[in-house]
Amino acid sequence: MSVMNVRRLIPAAALAGAVALGATALTACSGASAAGDKDGKLAVTASFYPLQFLAEQIGGDHVDVSSLTKPGVEPHDLEITPRQTGRLDRSDVVLYLKSLQPAVDKAVAQSQVKTKVDAATLTKMEVHHLVGEEDHDHGHGEEGHDHGHGEAGEDPHVWLDPVKYAEIAKGIGKAFAAADPAHAPDYEKNTTALTGKLTALDAEYRNGLENTAGKTFITTHSAFGYLAERYGLDQEGIAGVDPESEPSPARMKELQALAKKDKVSTVFFETLASPKLADTLAGDLGLRTDVLDPLEGITDTSQGKDYFEVMRSNLKNLVKALGAK
Repeated sequence: MSVMNVRRLIPAAALAGAVALGATALTACSGASAAGDKDGKLAVTASFYPLQFLAEQIGGDHVDVSSLTKPGVEPHDLEITPRQTGRLDRSDVVLYLKSLQPAVDKAVAQSQVKTKVDAATLTKMEVHHLVGEEDHDHGHGEEGHDHGHGEAGEDPHVWLDPVKYAEIAKGIGKAFAAADPAHAPDYEKNTTALTGKLTALDAEYRNGLENTAGKTFITTHSAFGYLAERYGLDQEGIAGVDPESEPSPARMKELQALAKKDKVSTVFFETLASPKLADTLAGDLGLRTDVLDPLEGITDTSQGKDYFEVMRSNLKNLVKALGAK
């Protein structure tokens, strides 16, 4: 396993507060004014784009949101600067996803922020098989999906499932209301509007992927386990969680056989990583390449300006690749 793979592998984490925000997460100053923002807005620091987007949508004009992960930066490899540490310490609320970014976990643990919201406690985290596991299965049976907390670690990419993303949104809405009671009705209203849009997006995915000719897709980044499980698809990663690590010859041979068997037409790559692996495999098999964006950040190369636009681009690309019956 490459050094990158080791670094990006997400260790299993205890989810003691999985069914609700823990007492620590909801502890907040009693005043409605934000201590960290001179304009009196709730100062929110998000660890990366998916949480930044939720904060902006739910908080509206009442929050001042900043992200620790700048556009174009790989979130898994983020290092915190002293300036970011200072901003974090001045925040009223911090939103993060424990175990996704080790540097963020450390900074949050050491900070004095009163409201710390770990998104992993707001929805059920699962383990999805990584490339090379002996019991890898191409179906959706019990043997094909391990929902425990095994050595492979929990898959952090929950935001790619609109249903789970909506669950996280509801938890963040409650945290904002507790931290800033004066604007609680607005946070509740905004959360309801956002979750309604996510419900509609879920319906679009269900309708779009229900009658595709194929169910298997190949991707350089094994980030789509939750999405695949939600909509009855099979994700096949070229090289596991690291989109730039080299796959073994055996894995390449396995993928070649799989592509022929399941009539796979497309190899997907992401915008934040080199398409080299996808190009190599696609070239060997005479397949197309296309983008499937894990939405870890929005850049000029993203196929959309926000979460919803990129998710709809992903849906369009999946439907095109899987084909109609």
